[in-house]
Amino acid sequence: MTDSFVQVALDVPLHREFAYRLSTGSVRPGERVLVPFGPRRLSGIVLAVTADAGDFAGKVRDVLAVPGDMPALPAEVLALCRFVADYYHHPLGEVLAAAIPVVFRGTAAFVAPEPDCHFSAPDLPALLASLSPRAHAQRAVAELLAGSPGQAELRARHPQALRWVRTWQAAGLVTASLTPVPAASLLVGAQPELNDEQQQAVTALCDARGFAAFLLFGITGSGKTEVYLRAIAAQLAAGRQVLVLVPEINLTPQLEGRFRARFPATTIASLHSGLSDRQRALNWLAAANGEAGIVLGTRLSVFTPVPQLGLIIIDEEHDPSYKQQEGVRYSARDVAVYRARKAGVPVVLGSATPSLETWQNAVTRRYTLLTLRRRAIAGAGLPSIRLLPVKKIRSADGLHPLAQEAIQRALSAGQQALIFINRRGYAPVLACTECGWMASCRHCAARLVLHLNERRLRCHHCGYEEAITPVCPDCGNHDLQAVGHGTQRLEDIVASQFPQARVLRIDRDSTRRKGELDAALQQVHEGEADILVGTQMLAKGHDFARLSCVVVLNADTSLYSMDFRAEERLFALLTQVAGRAGRHGQGGEVLIQTLFEDHPFYAQLLDGDYARLAQRLLAERQQLRLPPAVAWAMLRAEAPQAERVAAFLAAARACFPLLRGLTVHEPVAASMTRRAGQERMQVLIAADTRAVLHAALHAAMPQIDALPASQIRWILDVDPLEV
Repeated sequence: MTDSFVQVALDVPLHREFAYRLSTGSVRPGERVLVPFGPRRLSGIVLAVTADAGDFAGKVRDVLAVPGDMPALPAEVLALCRFVADYYHHPLGEVLAAAIPVVFRGTAAFVAPEPDCHFSAPDLPALLASLSPRAHAQRAVAELLAGSPGQAELRARHPQALRWVRTWQAAGLVTASLTPVPAASLLVGAQPELNDEQQQAVTALCDARGFAAFLLFGITGSGKTEVYLRAIAAQLAAGRQVLVLVPEINLTPQLEGRFRARFPATTIASLHSGLSDRQRALNWLAAANGEAGIVLGTRLSVFTPVPQLGLIIIDEEHDPSYKQQEGVRYSARDVAVYRARKAGVPVVLGSATPSLETWQNAVTRRYTLLTLRRRAIAGAGLPSIRLLPVKKIRSADGLHPLAQEAIQRALSAGQQALIFINRRGYAPVLACTECGWMASCRHCAARLVLHLNERRLRCHHCGYEEAITPVCPDCGNHDLQAVGHGTQRLEDIVASQFPQARVLRIDRDSTRRKGELDAALQQVHEGEADILVGTQMLAKGHDFARLSCVVVLNADTSLYSMDFRAEERLFALLTQVAGRAGRHGQGGEVLIQTLFEDHPFYAQLLDGDYARLAQRLLAERQQLRLPPAVAWAMLRAEAPQAERVAAFLAAARACFPLLRGLTVHEPVAASMTRRAGQERMQVLIAADTRAVLHAALHAAMPQIDALPASQIRWILDVDPLEV
């Protein structure tokens, strides 16, 4: 038998493929193999099968094993990963490794247990009618399907029960689900009546043929999710699958719950980092095998094989969480649009505050704009927004007197209030009142945050922490003060000011362990909390029926940020926070405490006119040559010594060709100059078009890869969000 050879992509930081000999058996492109790599065994993905080893003849090692535990990645997923590797200038092997579940990246074979499916009969009378009146055992098993039994329950009823059910399933009389189907109904869940704007959006999505990109631009509470549900229903009815992306893990269970309630007989594969590696692999397999009608997950889900893909939905498309900030620095939103184009299916980007890139695509008609201008629930209007100037008003422990009155009004009416501050911990700074010393991280150019409950000072950038010092290390003063407010301190203040209220804090510290966030949100929905104190975790996606009052603290810091996207992001954040109030017709008010009430930003926020804000910001970006008017990439490097970083980046800068429309800036310090003991610098590469940018990067990157880089860590970030 003639040997064949395979080209394999490995999870190593090298821009190349590796050839191996396959002496026995056969493999297909996209399949997983185990191969030797130096002294190690690695898992890799086969890219091609050839009759010869090409340039590697004479020194080719053998494939060690073909586990056969993972279905071969389809050609369209391989092509998608090649695109990501090429566009973001990242090794293909690392892209492919990121695209598959963790259990398939190691050398041990994954043994998938047979899933404990639950079976149901959408039309039980039809199933019973198909059986012989004398088949008493089969009829008893069929009647058991009214309760959506699992495999163990079926086997307990009769030794042949599972074989019978599989036969009925093949005939289309029985459906299987990874979760029990509610006994109340096997039909599609109740659907609220659509308003005219929602109906127009649904019609546009259902009528789309082939690739089409839609921006679903709707105010908070306008019923964007209901539009998604109707579009999903149309795809499921046609036998197709739907890929739904959400920005953060804490939004996934809530959306999954709505999907399960609406589509109880549909298998939903949920994919996010909150799942165990095993469960994530099982859900990934359910999607890849076509069993899951709905694939719901965070950014990595964009690579999931979906053989019958009919629609892609990107919820809260503006959210920066869609951009991966480590490893392969890709934008899941942009990759999803590319995937939809190549697959020839519609893609929907939903947001109340679209990113400027998406808005520009809509106004230039590359995307179709679908607008929802009013709230979906009858009688529910947008909450009133007021500014509370705090410059001349003495606020009690951070809360303006009018904010306290508004919270009390909400409580007296049996409603809930939310106090939003985007800083966790007790206070952002521990300072000396005598000499001005402030507790700082030893490894970062950042202050340590005071966590009073744990009696610790903690860096939110590198994780370093230390015990609270009792005296100032510079002057010996014992009078150290907590300066500013964090969620922990605010929780204490609110509890003392409203002693009869039940105060619930929701932030990353209070929901660190598995299940804590779900339990906290359940408390809110069941009315077991009166005042919520929280961070961005509460700002988006959540629908709290009794929430009528929102108070925002410390929003001003973003207005004077070095980040040119700060104003755009602040508008989105405040709009999302404000959108939590008054969603169910009870009326709502939002109060924003500010030192700069005359800033023009607040005038546009109070108008709620995102289109006008976006038009102004796009004009400014064009004038200042900032994205999306130009294309950017950022070359970042770090090392223990700043001199090494500067020398490396200077050498890297010299690798770029001289092209018309290309500017390669001088190396400068990063916004956080030191992090985790590493000195950090960066080089900005700007181009008039993406074509010019990538031509320059393709020419420069091989030379930069070859530069001596002892103790230097560097990355390329294409279309960076952090500057």
